[in-house]
Amino acid sequence: MTAQPIHPHDPDRVPRTAQGIAAALSAERRTQFCEELMAATPEEAAAVLRRWWCEAQLDTDPAGDRVTAEALAGTLPTTTVADLIERRRRDGLPVE
Repeated sequence: MTAQPIHPHDPDRVPRTAQGIAAALSAERRTQFCEELMAATPEEAAAVLRRWWCEAQLDTDPAGDRVTAEALAGTLPTTTVADLIERRRRDGLPVE
């Protein structure tokens, strides 16, 4: 038996590149992303790409409308930040 994630997702739905992120965003959001990336210092660029990759993942999530509706209705399952950080550390993911 293998363990499966509770909420499976396709991590490659949006490539982790500036071009991949830009392609996944709406025209308005693409403009915001490009402006922010162009204004970033080299030290800030990685954080800009990471944040906008998350935005693009959310924008292209097939369940996005359902999640938005649940959040607005107050029925979206939640977790604590401490639990989330522990889970990310356990899974070997970055915690910033």
